[in-house]
Amino acid sequence: MRALQLVSDRTLQIVDMPEPDAPGAGEVQVRVKALALNHIDVWGWRGMAFAKRKMPLVVGAEAAGEIIALGADVRGLKVGQTVAMYGALTCGHCAQCLKGRDNLCEKVGGVLGFHVDGFARDIINMPERLVIPAPEGVSFEDAGCAGITFSTVEHMLFDNAKLEKGETVLVHAGGSGIGSAAIRLAKDVGATVITTVGDDEKMAKALALGADHVINYKVDRFEHEVRKITKKVGVDVVFEHVGVDTWQGSLLSMKPGGRLVTCGSTSGVSTTMNLMQLFQRQYKIFGSFGATIRNVADGLEKMGRGVKPVIDTVVPLEQYNEGLERLESRKVFGKIVVKF
Repeated sequence: MRALQLVSDRTLQIVDMPEPDAPGAGEVQVRVKALALNHIDVWGWRGMAFAKRKMPLVVGAEAAGEIIALGADVRGLKVGQTVAMYGALTCGHCAQCLKGRDNLCEKVGGVLGFHVDGFARDIINMPERLVIPAPEGVSFEDAGCAGITFSTVEHMLFDNAKLEKGETVLVHAGGSGIGSAAIRLAKDVGATVITTVGDDEKMAKALALGADHVINYKVDRFEHEVRKITKKVGVDVVFEHVGVDTWQGSLLSMKPGGRLVTCGSTSGVSTTMNLMQLFQRQYKIFGSFGATIRNVADGLEKMGRGVKPVIDTVVPLEQYNEGLERLESRKVFGKIVVKF
């Protein structure tokens, strides 16, 4: 079978690997149909010093496919189903896993495609508990955006920030994969969405996607524009994943008692903060990493009723490298999906 391996920094090769054995007890065998690219794929491709891994490494951290075989004792799934796969090797039996807090697993074995071999292969065996069925009619390309993209946003907006109907949310980088998903999912619950983008073309696309207000951060200071839009009140929630470049402005954009949830630091990992501002305005700041299996299922359910991911480009496996380069350049609006 085909597999795409990272053999050295920025060097990928399609290789021939033996197909896996028949699935064992409690396992499901999946034919991979679609991968979705994320910044974790870009970071791994570039070479990250903190990633304990051995190369060659099969890449791919987010994927969907079709079940082609079931191991013994598998009861909740069936052959032919479209499924998304949870991309962290959680143990399933620690206290956190048993509480359904999979992303806090005490014995996680790594992230597929980053620490251990990932999804970029024709066939993979997975534990049944890490395979989540999609509603009928959800495409492989859409389901491929559930394991990280939709689930991360679900965890950020609804588990952590508790976004509700009628509230206002500032979504940074609305043209990114999770930014565009955040616009869709926030509008789905009846929130008012303000988003930032980096050019006029993305402004038009964000408005067409459903954002109520769009700010070109390269032209205007977004925090000033947010104050104007909200008549100096500020937003209830900030969806933050940029980091240093937007952190101070994000805090200034919130109303007293506002909630900031962050899952990323692409512009830098360290910043300073006014502690008096933090406690006087009673801000709530949430760090959010990954998602739970329930978040993946919730995202798929919403896809099933029409809340679809925004897909920028679909490329074949042979153009995976070009997809990473496009994502790295930030010349995208939505997700890049690799089709098998």
